[in-house]
Amino acid sequence: MKKITLGALSVATIGHSASALSWFFPVTKKLLPTITGNNHGANYTALTFDDGPDPAYTPLILEALAQKGVKATFFMLGQMVDKYPSLTKEVVSEGHNIALHGYEHRNHLFRSAKTIAFDLKRGKEVVEVAAEQEIALYRPPYGVISGGTLYGCSKNGLKVVTWTNWGRDWRAAANSETVIDDVFKYNPRGGTILLHDSDCTSAPGSINSTVAALPHIIDRLHNDSIQVGPITAR
Repeated sequence: MKKITLGALSVATIGHSASALSWFFPVTKKLLPTITGNNHGANYTALTFDDGPDPAYTPLILEALAQKGVKATFFMLGQMVDKYPSLTKEVVSEGHNIALHGYEHRNHLFRSAKTIAFDLKRGKEVVEVAAEQEIALYRPPYGVISGGTLYGCSKNGLKVVTWTNWGRDWRAAANSETVIDDVFKYNPRGGTILLHDSDCTSAPGSINSTVAALPHIIDRLHNDSIQVGPITAR
């Protein structure tokens, strides 16, 4: 456990910019398979969405997933769940997994352990009430893991999971082709893909690129004989 904790802290020292992590995916997913979600087996890739639920985009993501017969994990923000609790219930009713992205989307490098623990407690309570189920997984904003992150998770019974692949779909310059290219920049087999179902912390309208790219991402994974689904319990 001590070894994992030190490894998690080393991830935090990379920096608070999420873009910096892209250079470390080949390394971190080997050193920290449980934390990065690189532990699903060669024929399975987990699909995840952050920052929702969002009335403009979450229904479009749900529709695309339903058309492909795929389930996913949604890392929800408590402040968004507070605004749209019925949409949270809709995600659950369609058979997707619910996880926590915190109540607020704020970088943990600049927050105290006590503040982080309170944020996780508040977020977990809000999401569990709306989803009518317990949640166990947590993804910190920007993928930044600090000592406070680990403390907050310990206090609230949560397990950290980040990602091994992403679509960089939060950028104003993103389009469906760049999202697909970024997702497959590194081999996704056995790993976890990060996308978004809201632009509440992204460039306005950027998530339209995700909606357009999603069917093609799923098809490409299926064509490679990779099962696509939510994060599995490991």
